[in-house]
Amino acid sequence: MGEFFTGVFFCIATILIYFLMKRIYTEYPHPFLLPIFTGTVVLVALLYYFDIPYESYMTGGQWIEHLLGPAVVALAYPLYNQRDMIRKFFKPLVISVLIGAMIGILSGYLFARLVKLDDFVILSLLPKSVTTPVAMEIAFATGGVPSLAGIFVMVAGIGGILTAPYLFRLFHIHDVFSKGVGTGCASHAIGTAKALENGEEEGAASSVSMTLSAIIVSLVVPLFTSFFF
Repeated sequence: MGEFFTGVFFCIATILIYFLMKRIYTEYPHPFLLPIFTGTVVLVALLYYFDIPYESYMTGGQWIEHLLGPAVVALAYPLYNQRDMIRKFFKPLVISVLIGAMIGILSGYLFARLVKLDDFVILSLLPKSVTTPVAMEIAFATGGVPSLAGIFVMVAGIGGILTAPYLFRLFHIHDVFSKGVGTGCASHAIGTAKALENGEEEGAASSVSMTLSAIIVSLVVPLFTSFFF
């Protein structure tokens, strides 16, 4: 019973922190004030300050984590609404996502080799650009650490949505569809949630990109690891 109430407390605390950070973001819409970023920072700071073990927090945090799957499925709604647009650009979409997925895998691998990380860390890093449940399964199947893969996914997702506005501006990318594809491919569900804030068309493109990226990475990473590990 004590574990149940502990879980309820941390679940409610997480939700309250998120809504507080969301309110701040609404007042000051800066990329570095995105709720998922500031909320994570606040949670980590509180756990560290009060010396709360991660395992204790996850008694409630896991309930929110389990909602990730249904949340991803819910992205099918804007996908359906924008089906004509997706059908029209399906070929460039597939090609773009394929290239983006390969760059995501190779960039992680080359960086990890450059800094001489252990193999189990590299195997956990390779699926960083797909949504958490998929990345964790890929890491488990290839010999990586699923929980570590989840952390890399968070870093890739948050890093992507923080840097995307500046990169789009730098490379003069203004097309809504292109923004959605890039965001979904690089920043998975976190990026897709951000893309939906910008409009249903961008969110739908990001959702398709995220899904295709997950399929491609699921097929490519096991083949890649069989050759290089």
